[in-house]
Amino acid sequence: MRAWRVHQYGRPSEALRLDDIDEPVPETGKIRVAPTRTVLNFNEIDGCHGRYRTVNPDLPYTLGMEVLGTVDAVGDGAEEWLGRRVHATAESAFGGYADKVICQPDMVFDAPESLDDTEAAAFFFPFHLSWLGLHERGQVQPGEWVLIHAAAGGVGSAAVQLAVDAGARVIGTAGSEDKCEFVRSLGAEAAVNYRDGDFATEVRDITGGAGVDLVFDGVGGEVTEASIRCMTRGGRLMIIGFASKIEAEDAVGLPPRLLCFSQVSIGGVLLAYSSNPALYGGMAGFNINPRSLGDRIHEELCERLSEGRIAPLVGGTVPFEELPAALEQMEDRLTTGRIVVVC
Repeated sequence: MRAWRVHQYGRPSEALRLDDIDEPVPETGKIRVAPTRTVLNFNEIDGCHGRYRTVNPDLPYTLGMEVLGTVDAVGDGAEEWLGRRVHATAESAFGGYADKVICQPDMVFDAPESLDDTEAAAFFFPFHLSWLGLHERGQVQPGEWVLIHAAAGGVGSAAVQLAVDAGARVIGTAGSEDKCEFVRSLGAEAAVNYRDGDFATEVRDITGGAGVDLVFDGVGGEVTEASIRCMTRGGRLMIIGFASKIEAEDAVGLPPRLLCFSQVSIGGVLLAYSSNPALYGGMAGFNINPRSLGDRIHEELCERLSEGRIAPLVGGTVPFEELPAALEQMEDRLTTGRIVVVC
């Protein structure tokens, strides 16, 4: 089968080779998906550069986290999944950029019938992560000010839709006026071009000096610290990723003085489900979500989808053979919405 594998670290076009390797066979309890679509994530860019410590297997390895396709083989105990069209996360969050992908059922969900393959590929990850950040962890309330960073991206655009649907007053940040206009078209009350200067001051002005109640931060680093400076007392900042610089994942923390004076709360968000979260209890600092929560979130999202309250936003499609070039476009901040790869 075909597989895009990282052979050396560098830009995606330097790091990746399209190899012909053996098809994997699902072990007990696991499934195999034959993807029709996959999608691009910043994690894959960091993987090419060798700077993503969370997912850092030995070279060479097959890149790719998310797939959309049909379950074509199963191990013992997973027979119920055979033949179903699913959203799935590759086992251990790599191996997805291939013709056959092994997955754990706890991170597999049925794709909504109303969506075609391209739309369905853009649905699972951004909306689940956004729900976790806004509702499950962020406890968003109607009428609250919500600041969403990278709001024109795949996850950010989903978060804008869910926050608007929740009755929040949304401010999005983006890197160009065209992207800001896109964010406003999703229902955001305001959009700020972060390249124009100090977004925190502008956000303060938009809120009449009060600051925002909730921050959905998928950027990290200096953006996180600046966000605290435009939050209200008792506000909540949810860290959902590090698109600006993955090294921020393990950087020294925020200044204690800033935390004391701001009187805000900071939380982390992890998109990972398990039917037996206790298995991970021995891993210090790692708390996984129960699969039952994932099922509830998926049901809530599918209901909103069917009612036309949210929709996956596809920024473009690319052939499987052009995947490295598409990753570089994302790395250069030239994409909007989710970029879907046709397998």
